[in-house]
Amino acid sequence: MRRNRRTTPRTARVLGSLLLVAAAGAFTIGAAPAPPRTTAVPLDRVVPAPASVTPGGASYRITRATAVRVDGSAEVRRVGAYLAGILRPSTGYPLPLTDRGSGGIRLHLEKGDHGAEGYRLRSAPSGVTLTASTPAGLFHGVQTLRQLLPAAVEKKTVQHQGWEIAGGTIEDHPRYAYRGAMLDVSRHFFTVAQVERYIDQLALYKVNELHLHLSDDQGWRIAITSWPRLADYGGATEVGGGKGGSYTQADYRRIVSYAASRYVEVVPEIDMPGHTNAALASYARLNCDGVAPPRYTGTEVGFSSLCVSKDVTYTFVNDVVRELAALTPGRYLHIGGDEAHSTSHADYVAFMDRVQPIVARYGKTVIGWHQLTGAHPAEGALAQYWGLDGTGAAEKDQVVRAARAGTGLILSPADRVYLDMKYTKDTRLGLTWAGLVEVRRSYDWDPGAYLPGAPASAIKGVEAPLWSETLKTSADIEYMAFPRLPGAAELGWSPAATHDWNRYKVRLAAQGPRWDALGIGYYRSPQVPWPHG
Repeated sequence: MRRNRRTTPRTARVLGSLLLVAAAGAFTIGAAPAPPRTTAVPLDRVVPAPASVTPGGASYRITRATAVRVDGSAEVRRVGAYLAGILRPSTGYPLPLTDRGSGGIRLHLEKGDHGAEGYRLRSAPSGVTLTASTPAGLFHGVQTLRQLLPAAVEKKTVQHQGWEIAGGTIEDHPRYAYRGAMLDVSRHFFTVAQVERYIDQLALYKVNELHLHLSDDQGWRIAITSWPRLADYGGATEVGGGKGGSYTQADYRRIVSYAASRYVEVVPEIDMPGHTNAALASYARLNCDGVAPPRYTGTEVGFSSLCVSKDVTYTFVNDVVRELAALTPGRYLHIGGDEAHSTSHADYVAFMDRVQPIVARYGKTVIGWHQLTGAHPAEGALAQYWGLDGTGAAEKDQVVRAARAGTGLILSPADRVYLDMKYTKDTRLGLTWAGLVEVRRSYDWDPGAYLPGAPASAIKGVEAPLWSETLKTSADIEYMAFPRLPGAAELGWSPAATHDWNRYKVRLAAQGPRWDALGIGYYRSPQVPWPHG
């Protein structure tokens, strides 16, 4: 009896404690508590702005049980693997790829009116479905899905929080087929890894063209087997006299392949007949007087020119275009053509008349800077306009006449979307020749109305160039590109009706924590209401 009297109260206390635990929310030994629920990102808080947003219904919650469901094709599976690769580190969930079952996150191809790059995203408590007509459309939908999750999803370590995707439907497709960014690897050389990092940043905002400026006065950056001194000698310097560098053909193929995995097309540029000092220094016979100039490490422009009257010039151009075209599966090859101040107008026209058919011979479409419209643009050629708001009427009229005659236009007004322009006079990097370009100025214009008189059908898209006279590192690239690059991407992707600075700056501000999570250093413009902390 004494023993029972001692044990009975103790047993009651233990049972009571267990009941209290159960009442507070029972858990299994070894299982982590469920992460807290979070407020889902609104469907319209996306950059670029989607074409159509219909919020509604409860959100979908990614959990340890979530799977990524893919169609049977290898391309859809690759997009699914890309998505799972983004989500696994931060969620800590396995997110297996499967072509069976229901629910979870589904990537689905179907014939429909999504177009070449459009998609539909539907979110409900039962799951999220991304539907597109092409793998590129699914990939762009994945970028939207990323932005509908908390910024911490971009981190590489497990984040103990909820992962909600707001309920509703997004129907989306691009305004323009060409949405580009240019990286100048000639003034300063950037490695394959640095270019790949930039490609990932472009893909987040649905940019689909990477224009690589591969040659200039200060450096030649691509190996050409038939003219080896171009890279070996012409590539061995840069602005300020650094060691420079160049891509082997294998390096270049790697960049092209990596870009393709992000549905980005590489547009290589060999600038000519000006901006050619690196080539002229490498081969004396390309000069009219047969004398090679010294390599150049400054930043002046307009002093160099290929010798238009020499046949060897066109042998050189043919060889370079042939090799570069063979390395480039994309549609375009950019032949530059700007600031050819040391080439007479007659020689410029004669040169372009001989060079454009060479590009066509190797199956590529010509792109040139808008000075090409002062010559005879080839059928189907694109002219890239880089003038200013204040550029003279005669020059703009020349571009508009070419557009009316069938030349397509890519818009890159320097005082709007040249990402190397300083934000303010105190910006430590960048140039000012086109003016100071704060974030609002870079966004607040309409490509469809920018060149009055140009047919709407002639506007093929928008490109944001980033010249590298003052840029040496990935951190430099990112500081000048962000936050202006997403605005240029939106101008190319989103319907004109969505372009509104006051709404855009709120969506842009929400990107700040995402860039922090991705390790992107950016300019915290006072024009943007960035979140505190």
